[in-house]
Amino acid sequence: MKVIILGSAHPLRGGLASYNERLAREFVRQGHSVQIYTFSLQYPSFLFPGTSQYSDQPAPDDLYIHVKVNSVNPLNWLKVGREIAKLNADLMIVKFWLPFMGPCLGTISRIVKGNKKTKVISIIDNIIPHEKRVGDFQLAQYFANSVDGFVAMSDSVLHDLEKFDTTKPKVFSPHPLFDNFGEAVKKAEAYEKLGLELNTEYILFFGFIRDYKGLDLILKAMADDRVRNLNIKLIVAGEFYTQPQPYLDLITELNIADKLIMRTDFIPDDEVRYFFCAADIVVQPYKHATQSGVTQICYHFDRPMLVTNVGGLPEIVPNGKVGYVVEPDPKAIADALVDFYANHREFPMRDYIKTEKKKYAWSEMLSRIFEMYKQI
Repeated sequence: MKVIILGSAHPLRGGLASYNERLAREFVRQGHSVQIYTFSLQYPSFLFPGTSQYSDQPAPDDLYIHVKVNSVNPLNWLKVGREIAKLNADLMIVKFWLPFMGPCLGTISRIVKGNKKTKVISIIDNIIPHEKRVGDFQLAQYFANSVDGFVAMSDSVLHDLEKFDTTKPKVFSPHPLFDNFGEAVKKAEAYEKLGLELNTEYILFFGFIRDYKGLDLILKAMADDRVRNLNIKLIVAGEFYTQPQPYLDLITELNIADKLIMRTDFIPDDEVRYFFCAADIVVQPYKHATQSGVTQICYHFDRPMLVTNVGGLPEIVPNGKVGYVVEPDPKAIADALVDFYANHREFPMRDYIKTEKKKYAWSEMLSRIFEMYKQI
């Protein structure tokens, strides 16, 4: 098949770009022809809270990436839509995660479908955003009306889609493994690479820091006397996408600075494996969520997880087997951490992960996409 992927990719950085590039490679591996159309401007500055949207890594030499889409310029949407339409691809995949992108991606999709050949399927991270703004529903509706079918990456998003469309084909397919960050390394090597103390054990909070991700909950759990008395430290690895001062004030108030390793710059792809391989367990204390790519990095590196009982997170973390599912509450988080270390859960959980993760192969995602394609 001839496939177009419309969405984030190099020179942009972050999980969306990594996902689309990995998806493209799976299409290529299965013998399909793939081109990616990505953004020359993804976010205007008022929507982007980080330091930079762009990668300092070289462009991948195994992918065809066109840097052409301007998210705020309607004339650009018309031009790019016509260009893609002329390619007469069999399939266009659109990754959707934010209502702001609805007009851009929805307009391009409408124009592409006008060639009467290309079918458009959207892979949906979120249809209802974590951080809501006026007009979100209308913008998401405009996009939902423009595509032929939906692949939701969590069951909660699949249900959310019913608010926007009740007739088009929809399927749930969980986030595949993020296996593009290299192979696992020994803990000792990860410790050395990150400059960590050899006589300490580590838990990890990873990813862009937004308020809904509950960093404050794990900070409060670290102040629990039972956790404080464990020989562990929390690594906070990821860039602040919210105001950092409330968190820094909380650290001071709780008097836990000595229990933290703060690495709050952007983590390049080639360093990700060291953070995961240094950790005994990865915590995702989200206050609300749909799904998370972090869980799929954990699966790749065989790392137990602690997630909260919100959104789609419990769907992919069997409680007590690959990790813990707890309520978004500091005491519940502390209870799980104490159990994990007191009862030496790490290696039994890692053994179970090696079996469980087989269901998250990229080939499974493509199977769902092709099933959807046949229904349209």
